[in-house]
Amino acid sequence: MKTKKRLSKFPKLTLLMVIVFTLMFGGTASAFNDIKGDREQKAIERLEKLGIIKGDYHGRYYPAQKLTGAAAVTLIVKSLDLNFNTIRFIQMPKASDYYTKVSDKAWYAEAFIIANYYGLDIPKDINPAAKVTKEQFSHWLYKALSTKGDYAFTMQYLSINDEKQISKDYMSSIQALIKAKIVTLDKKGNFGPKQPVSRSEAAGMLDRTLQFIKDNQPIVVDPVPGNLYDFGLSTDKISSDVTKVTITAMAPHPGYGLEVSSITFKDDKALIDYRIVEPKPGQFYPQVISEVKAVTYIPTGYQPVLGAQSK
Repeated sequence: MKTKKRLSKFPKLTLLMVIVFTLMFGGTASAFNDIKGDREQKAIERLEKLGIIKGDYHGRYYPAQKLTGAAAVTLIVKSLDLNFNTIRFIQMPKASDYYTKVSDKAWYAEAFIIANYYGLDIPKDINPAAKVTKEQFSHWLYKALSTKGDYAFTMQYLSINDEKQISKDYMSSIQALIKAKIVTLDKKGNFGPKQPVSRSEAAGMLDRTLQFIKDNQPIVVDPVPGNLYDFGLSTDKISSDVTKVTITAMAPHPGYGLEVSSITFKDDKALIDYRIVEPKPGQFYPQVISEVKAVTYIPTGYQPVLGAQSK
């Protein structure tokens, strides 16, 4: 009997040792067993500890797997903590109010509603199951970063070897993220805009975005309510006869708009007056500094000049 009692203590002792070792070392290693040696291993581990990303039941993250639209939008919204916690709706909007291919019952539906509310510029006809390119992910990420404040970026234009492949609508976002060291180029200076973004690449960009927010304070801007500021004017030659003119300005929130009210041609100049479109009464808008724009067309040969505000 004595021998049996002594032997019965060993399983208890073994179990105690397992518990102690689990407490000591269980929380220090990543739960993912397929990220060792990955370029973004540290970033993946940090996001995992924050509870932003999770693996499957077998402890795999699949770093090389390409992101779908559903996963990309959800990751960005979750990582930058975009939510409706302080917002009250008379009637909660539905994903189908804004997107043609996003089901209201999908697990990612709320993330798309939030993305639309915060102005992430997600296409209305996006296919949530389709793969997302690096330029798309970068643009959405920059839009999400912009909701945290107006950050200062140098005016220097950075050369990208394959910049001709980048969509014009995404270029300014990508330039800003490169300057912030959130986006990196390869050894040849290529960005690879049309390549599908991998789960590893996305984790690296998200991690660096969170670090950027932590390390940088937004510029304090105190715009006059109802007014736009930081006006800009750019041109794009459409043909030998027509030039596209885009007027941009910064607004206190995305409820404002901008439109061309009149164009006066004198000598070799085209004086373009504009009108501020006020927010719709009764609508809720995130208090996020946003860019608004107006487009018009003038004959080639005229120099566009920004005129006065019309009432």
